[in-house]
Amino acid sequence: MHEEPPAAPHSESAQDRGLQGVGSSAATAIGLTAEQSAAIHVPLSMPAWRSRLRVGELAMNSVALASLAMNVVRAARSGDQAPAPVRVSAARVAASFGSERVFRIDGAAPTVWSPLSGFWRTADGWVRTHGNYPHHESRLRRLLGLSDSIDPSRVTERAAARIATWRSLDLEHAAYESGALAVAVRTADAWRQHPVALEHAAQPLLTQWLGDPHTPRPWPSIDGAPLAGIRVLDLTRVIAGPVGTRDLALAGADVLRVDSPRLPEIPWQHLDTGQGKRSTLLDLDLARDRRRFDDLLERADVLVLGYRPDALARLGLEPAALASRYPALITAELSAWGTAGPWQDRRGFDSLVQAASGIALAESTTGDAPGALPVQALDHSAGHLLAASVATALARQRATERSTHVRIALARLAQELLAGGEPSAHDGESPRGAGDGGPDPAETTVTQTVHAPDGPHRVTSAAPVLAFDAAPSTYPRPAHTWGADPPRWT
Repeated sequence: MHEEPPAAPHSESAQDRGLQGVGSSAATAIGLTAEQSAAIHVPLSMPAWRSRLRVGELAMNSVALASLAMNVVRAARSGDQAPAPVRVSAARVAASFGSERVFRIDGAAPTVWSPLSGFWRTADGWVRTHGNYPHHESRLRRLLGLSDSIDPSRVTERAAARIATWRSLDLEHAAYESGALAVAVRTADAWRQHPVALEHAAQPLLTQWLGDPHTPRPWPSIDGAPLAGIRVLDLTRVIAGPVGTRDLALAGADVLRVDSPRLPEIPWQHLDTGQGKRSTLLDLDLARDRRRFDDLLERADVLVLGYRPDALARLGLEPAALASRYPALITAELSAWGTAGPWQDRRGFDSLVQAASGIALAESTTGDAPGALPVQALDHSAGHLLAASVATALARQRATERSTHVRIALARLAQELLAGGEPSAHDGESPRGAGDGGPDPAETTVTQTVHAPDGPHRVTSAAPVLAFDAAPSTYPRPAHTWGADPPRWT
């Protein structure tokens, strides 16, 4: 199955340091003690990215925290006094966070961005659009008056001409009203005065609340990986949520992703983040499928949510309601804009949060046209921090007899990144400039054979990035066809 195992990953180095900046605040928010956090050793060398923000620090620290959290669980299960030390690999972090650049199916690179995803000039500034999913592209076309019959080679030209007639905020509002995805590009100063940013300013990086006292489920009597025997229901899509649940699967959890058959996933994206997990299709609006889901939920230890609050309310899956019905259930909620405030029910992606929060203009190389982080660091870091929070919540539950609900928002993480300021040469990062130096594919990728309905395919993806004690250097189980598994626990 593992045809090209990479070199041994996590080597020790005399040039290490502890958590810094966003890592320190994240460790506190997750609930890790200073003594536990001291087990983290981050190499002074960072991924070879050039950015005006401390994106390398954010990436390395989020991976280190997820790794440490798994060691905390292992220590709790074995009765050890302290977690094993953690050392992360900068090369593996670079490959994992930029996974779309190393991903291949039978040697072919995926098409990552649709023609209608990107930055566009408006009458008074810029907007960022997102149309990677077919239903999002269709809504953008309708909003802009672009028929399906337009020559594909002229779609971007026509879109640019239409968008140029709009004011940025007007288009942002019209897109929201129509279900399309477009946000105005703002400065960081303008965003700080926005109601969404003001809502987050008073909140920690991750918010958590404890449920009512209950008798927790004992650790499953299974030796091996830190989360062996833990059952996780995964209701997330795109990058952040799937990255977080992939971490949980790598640490041994039985992760079952549940999707609606009415919203197909982008195939390569599922294969890039679905390693170690199973994938099933249930339409929660149908009584029979809902009964199956409720049976799964009855036996789950963790539920990870990526739906917007209005969708959760419609399905009766609000975390507060779940806490009363399933007091032993740990819930983790990930969102773009937060689960409270004026944008709580708006759709969002990493690229849109970068545009709205001021990151895109901070990364500009021209002083006018917006830029982007060298990788989708908000998504990946949020996923790793979510996994860290879930793991520590499981350990806390056995110690306190109370479950935890965790929330993390990409917009809140963006504010933390912006507040960290620019890197300097002694930080190990490359300040100023655009682009990045990619990782060495020979050391940071793994090629596995995936068996799909149309036959076997060779899939090359970034290798596992977590560095917990005895972490696998390759994925024990590669991703397989989306929706191919039955809705049951193993």
